[in-house]
Amino acid sequence: MSGIWLIFVPLLLTMPSYLISKKINFAKILALVLSIVMLVWSGVLYTSLPQDGSYMELGSFLHVKQFDFVLHLAVDKLSVIMLLLSSLLLVLVTLASWSVQNSRGYFALIIFFAGAIFGVFMSVNLLWFFIFWELTLIPMFFLVGIWGAEGRIYAAVKFFLYTHVASMFLLLAFFLIYKQSGSFDMELFKESVLLTPALIWWLMFIGFAVKMPLFPFHTWLPDAHVQAPSAVSALLAGVLLKMGAYALIRFNLLLMPTQMQKYGWVIVLIGIVTLFFAGFKALYENHIKKMIAYSSISHMGLVAIAIGSATLSSLSSALFEMIAHALIISPLFIIAGFIHQKTSSWEMDEMGGIMQKAPYLSAMFIVAGLGALGLPGTMGFIGEISIFISAIQAQGVWIAFILFASMLASGYMIYSFRRVLYAQISSRVQLADFTMNKVEFFALTVFIFLIVLFGIFPSLLFDPINSAFGVYLAGGGA
Repeated sequence: MSGIWLIFVPLLLTMPSYLISKKINFAKILALVLSIVMLVWSGVLYTSLPQDGSYMELGSFLHVKQFDFVLHLAVDKLSVIMLLLSSLLLVLVTLASWSVQNSRGYFALIIFFAGAIFGVFMSVNLLWFFIFWELTLIPMFFLVGIWGAEGRIYAAVKFFLYTHVASMFLLLAFFLIYKQSGSFDMELFKESVLLTPALIWWLMFIGFAVKMPLFPFHTWLPDAHVQAPSAVSALLAGVLLKMGAYALIRFNLLLMPTQMQKYGWVIVLIGIVTLFFAGFKALYENHIKKMIAYSSISHMGLVAIAIGSATLSSLSSALFEMIAHALIISPLFIIAGFIHQKTSSWEMDEMGGIMQKAPYLSAMFIVAGLGALGLPGTMGFIGEISIFISAIQAQGVWIAFILFASMLASGYMIYSFRRVLYAQISSRVQLADFTMNKVEFFALTVFIFLIVLFGIFPSLLFDPINSAFGVYLAGGGA
């Protein structure tokens, strides 16, 4: 199957799936089937990639030669790993949303998002990359704005404005690249021919830093997470944020290594500030979803430190942590949303005693939370310890103080366990029925299984991750 079908078929089926679903749950079934097909196709594609780690051509379409406007699709191991992560999360988020109300529009937007995100990771033409990058905002805007909580309109508009304005920096950078190099094609990109490489690097960095998001560009994310449906929060954290980190690696580092050598320390510094600022915010937060949101931002600070260190081992560690973050934060958001649905409260002080009413759900919350704080045996530990080691190797012993961020994570996660799971049972919890839809429970089980599996056998991920970066950088991977 050609990659272009997995981009445009979902985009074109969005409206028909919405209209047909007036009588049956066609959009829900189609979203699941398309996500599974995308996951299987990505797995098959990975096995077909060149062994030397170079790009695999998937074809060129929709030529407008006078403007170098051509949909050129190509993938390497880095982009296929992102395709695998995105399609896996799309499958699990679809399952976790199985009982959502007014589902036909909801799942139609999930289908649209699936096509746009595949376009982001497969397009090597800068203009088409930008188009797909922007298209991902449309379904997220409506998912937050329609299915979100009380402040959903404010959160959706803030999310859209922040990320769209940041994308204008990105568009300017791409046009400067075209003006100075004569091409929008990434495969033809040469840093040495640019007249203003520093300006282009900084423009792209701003666009990607907002998407990750890094301090001080992070303020849109807590609002979006709090107001979004919980499964949509999982997509925000698991896929949308990873777009920013992926692009920072792809563009600022791999395509412009000379500028990264000059300014990589800025990414490291901002990553450190993000790591501790968001960690302290999570520690003092009583709103369960805000606590998880700040935890998510803190972990992206850790990813930024690894990217800024710019060695093979640090990049491998960054990509592993990106995958770990997606698989750990997503179930935390889904469980938090389920608890809110049953107790009608977001405040952790009003949720005591859930372990007595929902032991299996509580156990899943504990495993995911222990992954977030980096407990050995979970993939969170592997991601964090590998970043700590590679950062010290690249930056020196002075950066070892980032280890204290794990203490912060331990503080806010264990404190949340005490308030939500083990405190005296509250009246809200006493009256609630915590019976979960079996399909949604299965999705959570898969998340927990993967958190432990990759924590015990990290080489299952590190082997393909190391080979993904080996073609670009010399030295040993993580």
